[in-house]
Amino acid sequence: MNPWITVTDATVCLLFGLGGVLGGYALRGLIGRWQADAIEKKAQLKLEELDVEVKSRLKEADIQARAEVVSAREEFEKSTKTRRRELQDIDDRLTVREENMDKKAALLDKKEQTVAQKQEDVLNKSEIVRQKLLELDKCLHEAEMRLQKLASMTMESAKREVYQRAEQEVKSEAGNLIRRRLDEAKETADREAARIVSMAIQRYAIAHASETVTVTVPLPNDDVKGYIIGREGRNIRALEAITGINVLVDDTPEAVVISGFDPLRREIARQSLEALIADGRIHPARIEEVVQSVTRNMDKTVLEAGEVAAYEAKVQGIPTMVLQTMGRLKFRTSFSQNVLRHCVETAHLMGMMASELGADPVIARRIGFFHDIGKAIDHDVEGTHAAIGADFLKRHGEGDIVVNGVAAHHGDIPSDGIYGVLCAAADAISSSRPGARNENMDLYVQRLAKLEAIANSFPGVQKTFAIQAGREVRVIVNPGEVSDTDAMVLARDIGQHITAHLQFPGQIRIVVIRETRCVEYAK
Repeated sequence: MNPWITVTDATVCLLFGLGGVLGGYALRGLIGRWQADAIEKKAQLKLEELDVEVKSRLKEADIQARAEVVSAREEFEKSTKTRRRELQDIDDRLTVREENMDKKAALLDKKEQTVAQKQEDVLNKSEIVRQKLLELDKCLHEAEMRLQKLASMTMESAKREVYQRAEQEVKSEAGNLIRRRLDEAKETADREAARIVSMAIQRYAIAHASETVTVTVPLPNDDVKGYIIGREGRNIRALEAITGINVLVDDTPEAVVISGFDPLRREIARQSLEALIADGRIHPARIEEVVQSVTRNMDKTVLEAGEVAAYEAKVQGIPTMVLQTMGRLKFRTSFSQNVLRHCVETAHLMGMMASELGADPVIARRIGFFHDIGKAIDHDVEGTHAAIGADFLKRHGEGDIVVNGVAAHHGDIPSDGIYGVLCAAADAISSSRPGARNENMDLYVQRLAKLEAIANSFPGVQKTFAIQAGREVRVIVNPGEVSDTDAMVLARDIGQHITAHLQFPGQIRIVVIRETRCVEYAK
């Protein structure tokens, strides 16, 4: 093959290829230019559209801004008008106030001038009054001097006399008022006391048992009387010597009488005699043995009697020794009235009256139950039964209220409270109730009449009253004839005369009353 043909062919081919490449590039460039022109046109169109839109928006924004400016201006002008109107109103009010202040200032100036004028007038009048007072003082002094000269009395003496007269009148009126108030209070108190006492008596109505100083012991037959007397009377003498009582053996069929003042011994003798009669062996040794046995049993009986009475009276917390002493009152009588029953009744009455008066009924019942405990031991101790009982209770731990109530129930000492007075009232009610004491009425009236007659026999005595069943005598004397010293002597003389000429149980209180009463009523 020809090398030159080959090279030529290759060259031709290379040229054709190079021409194709260049043609392609040229075509591509032409196409790119066409595309770039199209894109540029589109971009130009976009820019024109955007420019139009921006101008449109700027125009709208300008219009909106102008509208807001106009609106703000209108709002500002409106608020400015309102503010101006308010300022104008304030200015108008200030103007009116200034005018009012001016008027008030003018009025105050006028008032100040008036006050100044009045002050000047007052000063002038006060000067005139001072001058007149000086003249009046001078006239009064001259009148006082003339009065003192005419009355022959200084001013101080006249004042003292006027004061004394006024004081006397006031005292007199005060005395009358006090007297009337006391009378009214006494009437009211009497009515209330009568109501309380009658209520207590009605609520506590019991039967009364009376005892005497003798006891009848029944016998199975009259032959027993010989055994009681014994050979040459040795049995009856032994019984009387050991018991301290009297045994009366008379013609009474199938009975002997035991007589003795001490009811406890009388009861021991009765039980001993009944035991001897039942046993059948009656001789001095057996009598002594039986009496000692009954005496030992009697202590238990006495204690049981005290316990039963305390339970009935609703009194608690009593020591055994005190109960033993109270039980002895079962065998003690006063004017035929059993003392233990009397104490129980007094306790109930005091409790009822204390409840009505607002006091403590427990304390009241305790005082009423113990008020006559001294009668159980007054044979062994000196003094009145009230003082003996109070001392006994104090030694056994009772309180001051109870001790004072017991000691004051007969008026021997003053009562510290209401309980002493209540005890005295309940004691008198229980003692004076119908059937409580079987003292012969004629003898009782005669004894009271004799008491009053003894007191009336003394000079200067106007009236005499025997009260509290003859336990107290109140003597009213003439104050013109009997002085205070004479009254004390009279009370002692009456007491000595009663002791010498009159028989009485216990003690009698003599009260001499000397007073002057002045009563006046304004009508």
